Amino acid sequence: MAVHSSALVAAGAQLARGVEIGPFSVVGPEVAIGESTVVGAHVVLAGRTTLGRNNRIFPFASIGDIPQDRKYTGAATRTVIGDANVTREFVPVNAGTSQDRGITTIGNGNLLLAYSHVAHDCVVGDGTTFSNNAQLAGHVVVGDHAVLGGFVGVHQFCRIGAHAMVAAGSIVLQDVPPYVTAAGYPAKPHGTNSEGLRRRGFPADDIAAIKRAYKTLYRSKLTLEAARERIAAEIEHVPALKLLAAFLDTPGRGIIR
Repeated sequence: MAVHSSALVAAGAQLARGVEIGPFSVVGPEVAIGESTVVGAHVVLAGRTTLGRNNRIFPFASIGDIPQDRKYTGAATRTVIGDANVTREFVPVNAGTSQDRGITTIGNGNLLLAYSHVAHDCVVGDGTTFSNNAQLAGHVVVGDHAVLGGFVGVHQFCRIGAHAMVAAGSIVLQDVPPYVTAAGYPAKPHGTNSEGLRRRGFPADDIAAIKRAYKTLYRSKLTLEAARERIAAEIEHVPALKLLAAFLDTPGRGIIR
């Protein structure tokens, strides 16, 4: 463990083996940091915050502080971050609120580029990429391996499905289903994230089936319920479609159309 002499680490903070704390960083009394996590200079880790192993946090990030929410009145809410995440400069991650789960959660292996923002009560899965200035409002759910381009803004309570990709500068006002590429203000569907799926090792047959499901959802002129049923009927042959069918079956703000 290596803590710079100018860092302020409160009594009660838990620092595991191999943790590094850089110059002028502040670690609060209810913060727990997992093994081999590296905290750069001028970082603030506050509130009831838990970080896993092998995270790297760059200068001026702020993790676990109180939500930017007028309804917040000091409830004992939390922030939980998994393993092997990279949080770049000036990224704020706010704690949850008692009006929701009371916890903001980020999984494993995520890349949060400079000035991106994760607001209160958000749930971020594994392996996501937030490009510079990608912004989540409160209560947003982002699925595994989703990609948010630069300057993307996501409305509160929206869901971004796993393996979805949202183009730079888009404003997301409704849910983006898994595997879908979205763009625009407001964001609209623009096909499937086929290249991303190929890079992640999806078989060609699955990618083709996902494209057919996209056409069923967006080009068949079926009702949403009828399209969902048709997609669900293909799950036995293409298990990857289970993710899409489950997303469509879960109430939200309505999918982008």
